[in-house]
Amino acid sequence: MEATIALRLPRDAASVPVIRQMLDSSLGALGVQTHIRDDIQLMLSEACSNVIKHATESDDYMVRTELSRDRCVIKVVDAGGGFEFSGTRPQAAPTAESGRGLQIMRALADDIRFVKRREKGSIVCLEKVLRFDDDAPGASLLLDDEHQLR
Repeated sequence: MEATIALRLPRDAASVPVIRQMLDSSLGALGVQTHIRDDIQLMLSEACSNVIKHATESDDYMVRTELSRDRCVIKVVDAGGGFEFSGTRPQAAPTAESGRGLQIMRALADDIRFVKRREKGSIVCLEKVLRFDDDAPGASLLLDDEHQLR
């Protein structure tokens, strides 16, 4: 089984809880462990908040999440001016009220990639390994090779 959620959202702070709730409900129904769900929620919030704050040339953005096997892959796509990510940005202080989003995403994600599309914005791709509660339906639905389409 694979599950995909794809939404085009207005570049408005009110859109963040919508995608968070949809993804968390899906993860909860599959029995993903709470601490993994919490990490995913925070990563997703930071990525969406960055788009809302910085993608000034765009009226909307897209979030696509894919649940497959033992992974959750989140792609946040904007059509703004994009940004350069060199990995050498100065780190914000732990007590700073802003500027810690990239640090948070890097700390929580198992893999993170940034793609700047020339004159078409940016893609932030976050991956997190899923762990399931005992007897969770997701463990058999997502991990069972016999039911995977080839």
